[in-house]
Amino acid sequence: PYYVDINQNLFLEAYLHSSDSNLELFVDTCVASPAPHNFTTVTYDILRNGCVRDSTYATYYSPYRHMVRFKFNAFQFIRNMPLVYLQCELVVCRAYDYSSRCYQGCITRSKREGSS
Repeated sequence: PYYVDINQNLFLEAYLHSSDSNLELFVDTCVASPAPHNFTTVTYDILRNGCVRDSTYATYYSPYRHMVRFKFNAFQFIRNMPLVYLQCELVVCRAYDYSSRCYQGCITRSKREGSS
């Protein structure tokens, strides 16, 4: 566990350990939940499909393609749930493969039109 105060910046770093220097890391989705094993019922999206959902989220420079750095402000779920669990999905791609997920950025899915 990592203990922080509400609205305190929480800095994270992910690093891919691999002997292949041509791999790149991309943060696709980060979701917070008050329950450690349930990231579907009561959740808060920080990042979803590469799209920023929390205004306090920011990325930081990384000297390596296989390392990502980002931050967001710590928060608490309603009803005094004192713990927040974070689950992030990262994607590993070939460096400079511009057709890979790492280079697509934010993906917004278009809504379908309902039938009358």
